[in-house]
Amino acid sequence: MRISDDYILGFVEGEGMFYIGIVPSKETRSGWQVIYFFKISQNPSGLMILEQIKKRFGCGYIKSNSKSDFNDKSLAYVVRDIKSIKDKIIPFFRNKLFIKKDNFDRFAKVIGLVLSKKHLTKQGVEKIINISYLMNTAKRRYSREEILNSY
Repeated sequence: MRISDDYILGFVEGEGMFYIGIVPSKETRSGWQVIYFFKISQNPSGLMILEQIKKRFGCGYIKSNSKSDFNDKSLAYVVRDIKSIKDKIIPFFRNKLFIKKDNFDRFAKVIGLVLSKKHLTKQGVEKIINISYLMNTAKRRYSREEILNSY
């Protein structure tokens, strides 16, 4: 079975996520780390779709969607490495999304900031916060102030 690029685009419009977060880190001078990933969630019956998408992009991995909710049996295809995001994910989706267009554009902008090492400065992190906190707004564990005041 081979799925089309148009199928992948539609699938991601419904089940995909472009995520940027800022989390505590003991390995960085600032105490914070910018994390980023592309993810598609699906019920276990859709494993073959996730496998085909993984094959199409030639990167990423498939895992359980939730570490903490043992009742959640869903799976996720995830791409976390910045090179694959820059070289495969961003070019594939650029100017092709409708529903997720704004989040994708913000995601791509933050990836550009990370690639140019702006995430290593307070000013860069502030830009990243201002962009990323407009995305996936359901909940944020850490406030802008909490992160920036620690610099």
